[in-house]
Amino acid sequence: MDRSPNSLPAHQPQAPAADALPGNAPRRRARLGLGSWLALAFSLLSIVITVLMVEVVDVASTGQVETSIGQGLRDLAQQTADKLDRGMYERYREVKLLAQRRDLAGGTPEQRRAVLDTIQQSYGYYDWIGMAGVDGRVQAAGRGLLEGADVSQRPWFRNALKGIHVGDVHEAVLLAKLLPRDGGEPRRFVDVAFPYADADGRTLGVLGVHLSWGWARSVERSVIAPLATRGKVEALIVGADGSVLLGPAALQGRKLDLPSLRAAERQDAGYLVERWPDGASYLVGFSHSSGFDAYPGLGWTVLVRQAEADAYAPAQALRQRALLSGVGLALVFSLVGVLLARTITRPLGRLVREAERIRGGENVWLASGAGSYVEVETLSATLNALLTDLRQRRHELKGVNATLEARVEARTRELERALAAVQASEQRVAAIVEAAQDAFVGVDMRGLVTDWNSAAERMFGWKRSEVLGWPMPELIVPERFRPSTWRAIEVVRSMGHSPLLERRLERIVINRQGVEFPIEMTAGLASGSEGSFFAVFLHDISERRKVDRLKSEFVATVSHELRTPLTSIRASLSMLADGIAGELPPDIAGLVEIAHQSCERLVRLVNDVLDIQKIEAGSMQFERHPQPLLPVAEHALEGMQAYAEQMGVKLRLDCEEEARSLSAAIDHDRLVQVLTNLLSNAIKFSPRGATVTLALCAHAGGARLSVRDEGGGIPEAFQPRVFQRFAQADGADTRQKGGTGLGLSISRSLVEEHGGQISFETAQGVGTTFRVDLPLA
Repeated sequence: MDRSPNSLPAHQPQAPAADALPGNAPRRRARLGLGSWLALAFSLLSIVITVLMVEVVDVASTGQVETSIGQGLRDLAQQTADKLDRGMYERYREVKLLAQRRDLAGGTPEQRRAVLDTIQQSYGYYDWIGMAGVDGRVQAAGRGLLEGADVSQRPWFRNALKGIHVGDVHEAVLLAKLLPRDGGEPRRFVDVAFPYADADGRTLGVLGVHLSWGWARSVERSVIAPLATRGKVEALIVGADGSVLLGPAALQGRKLDLPSLRAAERQDAGYLVERWPDGASYLVGFSHSSGFDAYPGLGWTVLVRQAEADAYAPAQALRQRALLSGVGLALVFSLVGVLLARTITRPLGRLVREAERIRGGENVWLASGAGSYVEVETLSATLNALLTDLRQRRHELKGVNATLEARVEARTRELERALAAVQASEQRVAAIVEAAQDAFVGVDMRGLVTDWNSAAERMFGWKRSEVLGWPMPELIVPERFRPSTWRAIEVVRSMGHSPLLERRLERIVINRQGVEFPIEMTAGLASGSEGSFFAVFLHDISERRKVDRLKSEFVATVSHELRTPLTSIRASLSMLADGIAGELPPDIAGLVEIAHQSCERLVRLVNDVLDIQKIEAGSMQFERHPQPLLPVAEHALEGMQAYAEQMGVKLRLDCEEEARSLSAAIDHDRLVQVLTNLLSNAIKFSPRGATVTLALCAHAGGARLSVRDEGGGIPEAFQPRVFQRFAQADGADTRQKGGTGLGLSISRSLVEEHGGQISFETAQGVGTTFRVDLPLA
């Protein structure tokens, strides 16, 4: 085998030429060796492991500290709640025992007042104590306050007679002007009252006590004061309705809706971190008051809160110490890793130097050297074998290169032929589009025009060269419709599809002179070399609209001419049916009734046709103004009640409490017309004994009125034509039920004039629900 330097593989660099001697060679940028990488890896690994260990220890220790702090605040809340319950129990028992004293039941008012004065002096928290007769007049009171006053309407008096002996915290009413203010604030009391009776057990009146709310403050201070060294810890007493009875001045009397209050109702006591109305986060211990012994409790909740930063300050300090210790350990481990990496990579360095000699053109073998480990010796032997194999394959690669070039050239010719075929196909498509009678507009996903055929030039007056690259909505869409057009493009761009695609739609466009005219369009998504684009075909339907307008005018004229004689005929038949010409024979009366019903149907048909004509001509008057929707729904139900009873169907109004105030800018009579038509259809197609429901609710930022029946549902084949004119499910059913087939078409037009939408949902054998969605006022 050839082992000369010239037998190295062709892609390996040759020995340096004369002009590339070391003295003239460009300096290569220094690169990190394996030893450096291993040292770096050891350092990073030691840092990561150390950080993980510190984090595990930190999480475990700080978690325990945080749990201990939270449980401490919970215990404080429990102690405060327990002291409050026990304190209230003592007051409760004291007043109960006082009411049972015989010396208070009898005697003169002066004697009872003297006893009450003594009691009030003994119990410092009694701001007022008095006895009222069954008529509610205060007969005797400590210090004579309110004697003779009528307290029959005060809650503590009435509740005591009903067996409710404790009243919640409230501000002074009758005593507000008789007692001084408590520290500049209005006095507040907790009421305790019991009936008192004579020796025979007959109720003589009520003994009532107003406990000063100051005793609750003393309870709070006795529990919280020892914790002043731990930072600011605040206690709050919250009533059953969420009002702050005792707490910081900024929260006094406010109603709170906090997770801790809801949790206290579920689990009695605990702690959590939550955000308060002032925007700060607090660690909150909570406990629910549940009474003590005979005292039933008032449903108070005790909250003990501390700012989260203050509460968890010990945990933060522990975390910092753990982090500093971890950094020190990481540095020590990194130094050990650097020394170990240098020892490992020393034999590899020798191999690298030998490889550099081979690269320089020397025909040498790779030697691992003395003191190498097994892996390096194996690597050097393997590299020597690979080097021998590479030299052998050099000649084989030369032959393969020649064959590969021929195959690449043949493949290139095939690709050129395929490209030519694609270009020819594109030219055929372009020719077809150009020759089409309808206008064609290509629009990319940004809304810019990418194609514009000759028919489009004739329709809009813009040359192809003038519109390419311009926003399509700015060129051919009237200004009032441009925002909705941009939104439709954005929907397709974000979702990849739209219900408006691949459908025939009628729209209004403008030409170069700003003249509006109607078109029928079909839009679809197509793929091109630069991505997806809209392929839009447009057909001018101005002439068709003129024909439709002439037809509508003709129908309107005929309808007007029919309505006058029909009105006279209906009135005459109605009078005959009412017996104005005397009692008619049964057979003649039946014929008159049939004629009257047929005449009524013709009048409804003429009125529907006139409404359709007015809507198309834009001459229908609407008096829209903001008004609540619930009265409109009730009006429609009242109008259809008689018809529903005749058909044996029940009507029901379903309105959620929050939907009763929904309002919209509507024409009352037109919306009643829509609901009446939907209710009439629902009643007609519901079996006897069924229920038709008219519902009002909030939906998607607007209001929704829906009519739900329990009929057989709309056949699937008929569903696409539900809102078309004169559309009816099948002739037999229509003859049985009656109807013109115009009601739903008119309803849709009236709803759209209100800026809303009408839709339906149906299931065979279950029923149908028609929904009217309106924007809120």
